[in-house]
Amino acid sequence: MNLLKSLLDKAVKSNPVFGLMLGLCPTLAVTTSVKNGLAMGLAASVVLLCSNILISLIKKLIPKEVRIACYIVVIAGFVTMVEILMKALAPAEINNQLGIFIPLIVVNCIILGRAEAFASRNGVVASIGDAVGIGLGYAGVLVMIGAIRELVGKGTFWGYTVWSGYSDAPEALAAPATVAVLAPGAFIVIGLLFGLFNAIGNRRQAAQLAAAQPVRFTTSADEKAKGASAAEPSAQ
Repeated sequence: MNLLKSLLDKAVKSNPVFGLMLGLCPTLAVTTSVKNGLAMGLAASVVLLCSNILISLIKKLIPKEVRIACYIVVIAGFVTMVEILMKALAPAEINNQLGIFIPLIVVNCIILGRAEAFASRNGVVASIGDAVGIGLGYAGVLVMIGAIRELVGKGTFWGYTVWSGYSDAPEALAAPATVAVLAPGAFIVIGLLFGLFNAIGNRRQAAQLAAAQPVRFTTSADEKAKGASAAEPSAQ
């Protein structure tokens, strides 16, 4: 139960995009569809998991003066492995659309940040939990943004047509808004989601503060004492 709660906290409260505001460049660039978002999320999560494990194992062997350079070398090695596997196993469409963004995982702030802030200071088991939680949160955000942009911009989901655009058929409710899959659409969608999650977080925080305030119940004796104290000045 505690493990599940920890994973959910890292995926939601410490979400790399909406909580830590990291990895925004690939988030904006590759989320034109659900498939792209899922592929990018899984690739980044695998690199994060492997690099967290290795860095937590060798952290005492790395001199502090060159630790960032060593972390980048470790991350680059796993990114190369993931890129080779994706080119061999993933569909050509995914590889073509993700393009340069797979190699750029090397400089993804999420992975380097977790290596510096967590894996280099904790054991292997804790680092695995951190990587799984952060990876789930990141992949989930990419899939969610990709789903919204694909539905709104193309009228499809996972490549299957949901609506076909302008048509006289009654089931054609609206035409896809192509701007959603363009660069401006990425900023619009992620901006709206930022506002939504901030509003939810503010309401939750306000509810927690209200619940933490002590509740004072007024008794009849308190009312009599208050009435007596109010009547004394008038009597004088």
